[in-house]
Amino acid sequence: MKLATFTHQGSTRIGVVVDDVVVDLAAAAPELPREMAALLAGGSSAMDRARGAAAAGKNRIALGQVKLEAPIRRPPEFLAIGLNYADHIGETGRERPAFPIFFNKQISCVNGPYDPIHLPRASAALDYEGELGLVIGRRCRHVPRARAREVIAGYMIVNDVSVRDWQRKAATMTLGKSWDTHGPTGPWIVTPDEIGDPHALELRTLVNGEERQHSNTRNLIFDCFSLIETLSTVCTLEPGLIISTGTPSGVALAMKPPRWLKAGDVVRIEIERIGHIENRVIDEPASTTLI
Repeated sequence: MKLATFTHQGSTRIGVVVDDVVVDLAAAAPELPREMAALLAGGSSAMDRARGAAAAGKNRIALGQVKLEAPIRRPPEFLAIGLNYADHIGETGRERPAFPIFFNKQISCVNGPYDPIHLPRASAALDYEGELGLVIGRRCRHVPRARAREVIAGYMIVNDVSVRDWQRKAATMTLGKSWDTHGPTGPWIVTPDEIGDPHALELRTLVNGEERQHSNTRNLIFDCFSLIETLSTVCTLEPGLIISTGTPSGVALAMKPPRWLKAGDVVRIEIERIGHIENRVIDEPASTTLI
């Protein structure tokens, strides 16, 4: 099942994508929550009701008539992993970590799957990172690796957009990873039954049609399940929490000279069995708020 957040005729709501239509759950199953994290928190009964509504064949809207939004517009947390592919470690000259390197992306960075990315006025060192993201579906703590798949609601694509000079000059990576618009996600959440093994997915990143990254999630150093085990040892994970699992080689930072993103560039990230997201880079608006 593909769970989406979409806007249609001025109203934002959630639905199930079936081929080239979206089933509007607000109409098809009005008893369900109207926001994605709340739907996930409803557990298996809410998921079963959403599946039933999708199968009924009613309340369908053509995908071409809606705007797909970030599946979870304001997640409880947005966490990401550094240096989680060996080839990316090699291109950066860093040592292979013995323990996962977690960092926060502030939730204000969350962006839609096809919305523009801002080139900051304060930096030109703008980089892309194509990544597999997972979404927590159950409130959980102390989850052993063997049971981690039970708490995953699904998977989506993440672009862990990075402002490299700000990333380097701060003691943590958070400032370089959290600029407004620098967390494109989507295009929807694909439930585990449609993904199968999350550690066997082809991933590609293209900039203006040129392939920059190409790998497979089998190359993750710390896989999805071990990341959940580690995080849940420390803190309670809430439904809707996003974990982005790291990027392979091919980032702009590692090129000689670096090929930073510039206004007009289009970044497309594709992951097998999920789909793609695509975002154009624009100059950061002069206003102090997003419009």
